[in-house]
Amino acid sequence: MATHEKYHIEAAHGIPEDGSDDREVFGNEKRHEIQYRTLSWPFVAFIMTTEIVTIGTLGFPQAFAVVGMVPGIIVSVFCGVFALYTALLLIDFKLNHPEVHNMGDAGYILFAPFGLGWLGREVLSGGTIIFAIFTVGAMQLTGGLALAALSDHKLCAMVYNAIFAAPILIVSLPRTLDYGLQHLSLIACVSVLISGLIGMIGAGIDPVPGRHIDAAIPQSFSTAFLTITNPVIAYAGHFMFFPLMSEMKQPRDAKKSAWALQIFATTFFVLFGVVTYVYLGSTVTNPSYLSLPSTVWAKAAWGLLLPNILARPLGFTLAVLTLLAGAFICVAGLYAIIDALVQMYASGEVGHPFSC
Repeated sequence: MATHEKYHIEAAHGIPEDGSDDREVFGNEKRHEIQYRTLSWPFVAFIMTTEIVTIGTLGFPQAFAVVGMVPGIIVSVFCGVFALYTALLLIDFKLNHPEVHNMGDAGYILFAPFGLGWLGREVLSGGTIIFAIFTVGAMQLTGGLALAALSDHKLCAMVYNAIFAAPILIVSLPRTLDYGLQHLSLIACVSVLISGLIGMIGAGIDPVPGRHIDAAIPQSFSTAFLTITNPVIAYAGHFMFFPLMSEMKQPRDAKKSAWALQIFATTFFVLFGVVTYVYLGSTVTNPSYLSLPSTVWAKAAWGLLLPNILARPLGFTLAVLTLLAGAFICVAGLYAIIDALVQMYASGEVGHPFSC
């Protein structure tokens, strides 16, 4: 973690045009044996696409099925625009504070004027760690589902999760974003695109008979909110711009990566959600590949998604609104999750933990 006690007063000077700055996380690397600043903006776009456009894509059709086609599209596009603004805000913050490498560093700078820099650092660092743990857990769970689908569910679900934990550990070992990880991100980006296309083609060739499609569906607050969190969380991960910019040759080019990422992600999310919902109807589940009637198409889509799973990062008023929106999502989301869990346990829909 960067030390801000020394740098936060002079942080407003920003990064010079040549991209060099003594406050940079890795400093001047000309005489270093290990070079960290090796990333170009296209590869950052690929890495961020791998981070954002992943298993969350598979939840959009089910969100459309719960709230309807029109609200689903509106929420998806709004989240995409809001995510782009968030990315640009984080990039500007990093450019003004080159020593920032993670959310904990940013928290120190934000809370330091109030004498609570340590608190901001610990809170945002803790939140980042918790988010990372649950993200990796979601990746491992989805990988287990993919292995189960590819092997016709011949083993217990816990065994598949244990098997998939090994490659996740291996790909997390490299200490920099080089050593082939740049090219792995390119492969992962292509894999999720092809996997999504295969899933949509499979749904179109073998649609659900008698499916029902609605433009808008009235729902209770907890049901609608919990469902909408799937698209919201799918856009999460833009804090990865901090460490990625630390390893960029020209950090100022990160905005190009953000635009490329968000245009692709928003378009792909909406297209996948609409097409899959149209052909699978209101019974589509999350992840949507589990609802494909054809096991052949389902296995093809799951198999092509595996590389992506393994590779998986208006001024002050808008900034305040961003914080308020985040606080609302946290509080309302917690209420919706607890309410939904209570209802599922009461109805017997959720079984005992660690059961196959």
